[in-house]
Amino acid sequence: MKFSAGHFTIFSATERERLHGHNFRVHVIITAEILDNGMCFDYVIYKKRLRKLCDAWDEYMILPTQSPYLQIEQTESHIYAHFNGEKIPFLASDVLLLPVANATVEEFARLMLESLTSDPQELAEFRIHALTVKVYSGPGQSAASSWEKV
Repeated sequence: MKFSAGHFTIFSATERERLHGHNFRVHVIITAEILDNGMCFDYVIYKKRLRKLCDAWDEYMILPTQSPYLQIEQTESHIYAHFNGEKIPFLASDVLLLPVANATVEEFARLMLESLTSDPQELAEFRIHALTVKVYSGPGQSAASSWEKV
């Protein structure tokens, strides 16, 4: 799966990357019990859920709402990102505000994992023991977030 998005990483109260974008790739590994029919479960359920997540994030400028260094100001038509004395304007329709501390592959993987593991009953029903979400910003550049049944 993939999504394309703009972002900038915040390094400190005074340093950030310039605005740029990536074609992010998303990889999921699900560890589950194999049933008598030689299958785990209908993994198309998770495939559709992941595709829906990627579609919802596709072609947006992603801004973090939980950064201690970035303040978000919203009007009807614009979103302004305030950083280190800068007021960076965006059309509201182009921005996706995510509940993360930074717009990074680490945070994207964590947020996607939280979405995919949000229903404990479903995880038990499908006998899922572990799930890992890996998000790539480019070849050899990725971060993963994992959940494991306790």
